[in-house]
Amino acid sequence: MKIGKVPENVLKRTVLKQIHHTREEVLVGAGVGEDCAVAALKEGEVYVLSTDPITGAINEIGKLAIHITANDIAAGGAEPFGVMLTILLPDGTEEAQLRDMMKDMENTCKDLDIQIMGGHTEITKVVTQPVVMVTGMGKAREESLALSRSMKPGQELVMTKWAGLEGTAILASERYDELCGALPYELVDQAKAMIDSISVVKDARVAASLGIHAMHDITEGGVFGALWEVAEASGTGLEVDLRKIPLKQETVEICEYYDLNPYMLISSGCLLMSADRGSLLAETLAKEGIPAAVIGRVTEGNDRIIINGEEKRFLTPPASDELYKII
Repeated sequence: MKIGKVPENVLKRTVLKQIHHTREEVLVGAGVGEDCAVAALKEGEVYVLSTDPITGAINEIGKLAIHITANDIAAGGAEPFGVMLTILLPDGTEEAQLRDMMKDMENTCKDLDIQIMGGHTEITKVVTQPVVMVTGMGKAREESLALSRSMKPGQELVMTKWAGLEGTAILASERYDELCGALPYELVDQAKAMIDSISVVKDARVAASLGIHAMHDITEGGVFGALWEVAEASGTGLEVDLRKIPLKQETVEICEYYDLNPYMLISSGCLLMSADRGSLLAETLAKEGIPAAVIGRVTEGNDRIIINGEEKRFLTPPASDELYKII
């Protein structure tokens, strides 16, 4: 396809034709000549908005893009219902690539009950690989919002799934042949399949059913980055037992191969929460098929401490994600 905004005929057959799933909240959605989407909420509901770019992956970029934004909204205690897309593609991109990307995004939206409300698609020399930016919209009752700032001293910290989840899946997909030359291919396949656990929408829904009002999606910077962010937002300290943070063997071996810290590797698919009864929350999540563990507690003051046996270290502000050392 040529540089510039995609032609109308391509837009119709390759982008708009792939969009089928709708929501009643969306009054005006994607269409030729429609530069704005329109949505309406019921009395007592509030909008929850989030936006994210996907720049560190090529394979399954559409699926990742939708899940990452839906996760942020769900972690805020809201129900995601719509997304706006900005898709920037490098010069020379084939129309079939765009069609496949749109199919992936629409299928993911259908699974999550989200409508693609509109957006913009362009071929540009500014990028050398596909970049997808998603702005998501969700709704919630104001009293149901869940914010990182709501964490309070004395509460326990609960985490779902495994540190480095998203980063492991991306590395296994983007560096598949290289990793299969160094590690058992069964392990690399299992690592690649971790992408299927990337959603926290159900995790957040289960937590909300127990009245949890402090949640945070673990993304760039990994578990350590997320711990720092929630402590900053809530103005509290933390004590976390490193040995209680769940890790999969696939992540351990891939991180050892690339000399990466798994606790600083992007971890979308993991939800961090605080609760008065952390064990009850973890048990309830487990009953719903969601692995969860109590990893520490919220404390008074500003000390953010990681404990590993007899060793203690202070958490530092998040640096660049470990994924960017490789991709």
